[in-house]
Amino acid sequence: MLGRMRNAVVGTVLLTWLAAACAQGPGIFTCVDAKGRRLTSDRPIPECTDREQKELNKSGTVRRTIGPTLTPQEQAARDELERKANEEKLRQADEKRRQRAMLARYPNQVPHDAERAKALNAVQEVILAGQKRATELQQQRKALMTEAEPYRGDVSKYPVKLKRQLEETDQLLSGQQRFLANQEEEKLRVNKRFDEELATLRVLWAQQRGVAVAPTAAASR
Repeated sequence: MLGRMRNAVVGTVLLTWLAAACAQGPGIFTCVDAKGRRLTSDRPIPECTDREQKELNKSGTVRRTIGPTLTPQEQAARDELERKANEEKLRQADEKRRQRAMLARYPNQVPHDAERAKALNAVQEVILAGQKRATELQQQRKALMTEAEPYRGDVSKYPVKLKRQLEETDQLLSGQQRFLANQEEEKLRVNKRFDEELATLRVLWAQQRGVAVAPTAAASR
């Protein structure tokens, strides 16, 4: 009994849907061509492929709007615009995810300052080790110059071994100095990165508190 009732209900729904679909039927296409004439047809109108045309329901309401047929160049331009728009949406989504991650990691300035100090300390440790090595090389060069004193600065009289050791030591010292200079620049890069993060975080923290703050108004450290 219940099965027959269920089948009857399903059958009624299907018949109603089919009746509505048949009543809707094929659409009516209409447009104004290049000569200003109002054209109608039961199919897309060839005279209006270069302009917009509408498909109407039998009631006269608009079912859909059909844009003009694009040239390959126009289609390529539209595809490029859509590609750039999609890239921008992805960029914005990535930026929002990055900001959420930053807020989770740095709910306030205290952990951010601690992270900055940790990063700078790591660079400073490398600098100290580099300075120690530079000092060792300078002492080594000083000892070699002491060995060269009997030759009164005449490099041509230096023994081959002494000359080679001096050249190698000078090259190592030069490389060590470049390394130390790079590490000083790394400290600047670390501070710049944390400054930029802090400027962004100050805006995000203010927004969390319900305070409207322009990004440009966020003071850097």
